Amino acid sequence: MSELLSAFRLAALTPAAEAFRQEVQAFLQTNFDPPSPARRARSWMGFDAGFSRQLAQRGWVGVTLPRAYGGAELDAFSRYVLVEELLAAGAPVSAHWIADRQSGPLILKFGSEAQRHFYLPRICAAEAFFCIGMSEPNSGSDLASVGSRAERVAGGWRLNGRKLWTTNAQNCQYMIALVRTSGSATDRQKGLSQLIVDLSLPGVTVRPIRDLAGDEHFNEVFFDDVLLADDALIGAEGDGWKQVNAELAFERSGPERIYSSIALLEHWIACLRRGPNAGRHAATLGHFATQLATLRRMSIAVTAKLAAGESPVVEAALVKDIGTGFEQSIAAVIEGLLADDPAADVDDALLATAAYLTQVAPTFSLRGGTREILRGMIARGLGLR
Repeated sequence: MSELLSAFRLAALTPAAEAFRQEVQAFLQTNFDPPSPARRARSWMGFDAGFSRQLAQRGWVGVTLPRAYGGAELDAFSRYVLVEELLAAGAPVSAHWIADRQSGPLILKFGSEAQRHFYLPRICAAEAFFCIGMSEPNSGSDLASVGSRAERVAGGWRLNGRKLWTTNAQNCQYMIALVRTSGSATDRQKGLSQLIVDLSLPGVTVRPIRDLAGDEHFNEVFFDDVLLADDALIGAEGDGWKQVNAELAFERSGPERIYSSIALLEHWIACLRRGPNAGRHAATLGHFATQLATLRRMSIAVTAKLAAGESPVVEAALVKDIGTGFEQSIAAVIEGLLADDPAADVDDALLATAAYLTQVAPTFSLRGGTREILRGMIARGLGLR
């Protein structure tokens, strides 16, 4: 474990990034009315294309992408600050989130020049929204067992299969799908490729899945003889496993993996300050504060590796595993403390926020890779398997 922990070299946000924070805060104060705590808790699952386009007009979608493709060409530290401030405010960022965080950087790194010039300016303008096509029925987080298949045909590919838990597929124009282009599921990592799927094509069916909270973020997507052009392939055929792991490092490393429950924690603190026993839960608050401070430092250390051009797959997996546990604990602990005193007069907004997060918290350790998958990666990084 010491070898892995040593990879988290202490890093700090740059002065330029901290100066950028002031700009983001000023924008939010002027252009965004803070929602209720329960709505804030939906921040990076809140879909608002109009708000995403407001950000895009300032160059804040695709912020790390080169100017030649419509991006702001800012560094990973500036993107970290932008994400942190948007999440803290509870802004609805889900529309552009995946394209900004991983689809755009993936296309930049592995895509053809034609793909970069077509997709990246549309991402930066918040005109093209992407979803992730990884998980499938009967495979879940075991991505090496995916069964969706694309076969070579005249002029391109014929795609058949299903994807599951696909966030915002009903609102997106494109999906980057991990599919098998050769061999069988028993070949595991071999024979996998990534394709860009236009979700408006004939043969694509998107079916929303309603969750316990009544939201419809997740979807099941069916591909029935979907014909894709030859240039739908990203990178080289058979390189999908290498590419998807690089993509997942982007997905797992950001502050969204530690701030999903922050609206509940902040509102609980506000309620405690208004009450007669403000210091009653000082030890619990201290526990949360130390965890959050440590996780934030670890997340910034991963960002420093991304800024240096590295692919911190194992480090990002560790932050995601510990971070989602922290997020889940906030909802569990606060709900337990509220239940300890059922006769107390509890703020309605606090109850609503706690109820929502209790319902969705189990997904925190599923999205972006289950604990079992992440811990397997960490074990390999430690040389234990």
